Amino acid sequence: MPLSSGGTTPPPRRLNVAVVGSGPAGLYTAEALVKQAALLPSSLDVRVDVLDRLPTPYGLVRYGVAPDHKSIKSVANYLRRVLESPGVTFIGGVHFGTDVTRDDLLSAYDAVVYATGAMRDRRLGIAGEELPGSHAATDFVNWYCGHPDVGPDAFSLDAESVAVIGVGNVAVDVARILARDAAELENTDIPEPVMDALRSSKVREVHVIGRRGPAYAKFTTKELRELGELGGVLVSTDPAEVDLEDGFDASGESVALAAADRRVRGNLVAMAAWPTAGLPAESAGQGRKLRLRFWLRPAEILESASGAVGGLRLERTRIDESGAFVGTGEFETLDTQLVLRSVGYQSVPLPGVPFDTRTYTVPNANGRVLSETREPLPGEYVAGWLKRGPTGVIGTNKADAAETVQALLADLAGGPALSEGKLPRPGLLRLPDRDELPEPQDPAGGSVVRTGVHAVLAARGVQPISYTDWLRISAAEEDLAASLGRGERVKLPHREAIWSAARPNW
Repeated sequence: MPLSSGGTTPPPRRLNVAVVGSGPAGLYTAEALVKQAALLPSSLDVRVDVLDRLPTPYGLVRYGVAPDHKSIKSVANYLRRVLESPGVTFIGGVHFGTDVTRDDLLSAYDAVVYATGAMRDRRLGIAGEELPGSHAATDFVNWYCGHPDVGPDAFSLDAESVAVIGVGNVAVDVARILARDAAELENTDIPEPVMDALRSSKVREVHVIGRRGPAYAKFTTKELRELGELGGVLVSTDPAEVDLEDGFDASGESVALAAADRRVRGNLVAMAAWPTAGLPAESAGQGRKLRLRFWLRPAEILESASGAVGGLRLERTRIDESGAFVGTGEFETLDTQLVLRSVGYQSVPLPGVPFDTRTYTVPNANGRVLSETREPLPGEYVAGWLKRGPTGVIGTNKADAAETVQALLADLAGGPALSEGKLPRPGLLRLPDRDELPEPQDPAGGSVVRTGVHAVLAARGVQPISYTDWLRISAAEEDLAASLGRGERVKLPHREAIWSAARPNW
């Protein structure tokens, strides 16, 4: 529409986008859509519906970050501002594939962005993995983070010895929660039934086990230092297992990694400050013990007389002169009653959406979903771990989402292509201050007339959770914390409590 003689600006074009997943990847995508659209040479009104199967937003930030890492969990405050920005709507409690389908969304929106993350642990593939007492670390993390998929009675912590398999930050988080004095967790948002289990925990030893040496470990130096600072916990290593030169790596690659990577050097310095094997006898009965073990590969989870986990058989490993990672044929058995595996995540396929079963990702080019013939599928995009695999930290999703959104706007709104210049810097445009934001509008409450997915859900009798409903859940958690004297927020203990808080009059 041309400008009128009076200088009237034509109304902006409208672009309706559905984002599936309200974790960091999904909400950074919503933010990038709003910000990058504002940079386009012609006006574009972007409306973003953020869908999630859970009644609560924030995904990994809410249900994956350790509760004693409050600085990381504060990312939720930033993501909240994204949900409250004009044009962004939260639609929770909606299952993709049942409540709405791929075809439903493609019919209702100009574009769909899949951002459901990676929610499944990789398996060890060893005998005994199915025994009671053998669990995915994500199940344990979901338990202490109050995820509604895991009941508050899922873990009892009757085991005295626990083996955590894996040497990434999740494994370290799990080990720290198990070893830490429960009193130090009282001011976190851990659900009260979980706190009861932690208060009565019988765990006395935690073993963190890596197949390779410390130079190959994925944890960060900050995480290791936190382990060494745990009050009343004796943290130790085996001197031979952390020796890079005379240990189990004959190729010299461990030494080269330490020389090239500052993080590896920082990790080694942190571990060097801890005691080593051969601890003095007087320390034997003091508090809990946490030991990092390297060059050990799980071979079998042993069964106890009661039919549960009774031990873990480990094979010594090494890297030979040619650089090959091999087993040595030497074994040891760890007396343990609980095994938690943390050896990586995998995304799960979304119904009807292309999926690569080799990489556990949606095939894509710069975020554009590709068909079996490697052609971009119109209107379909992907972001986050579902796009690139479980790599990076929470902040990595910002640049990742910005790339996907630039591709989307180039396809649908005449935006610049990736080859036409640098990606717009994440955070380039400031979101409105909180007091400038309009009151959240509730599509379910009838204050806004919406089409698209709301019509589909209504036809199927699905009443989604709105942002207003989520605010009721959040307020209930704050009230619960106040009543228990436990900090700012305590998560509601199970799914029924969450839904009751969202809709108290149902």
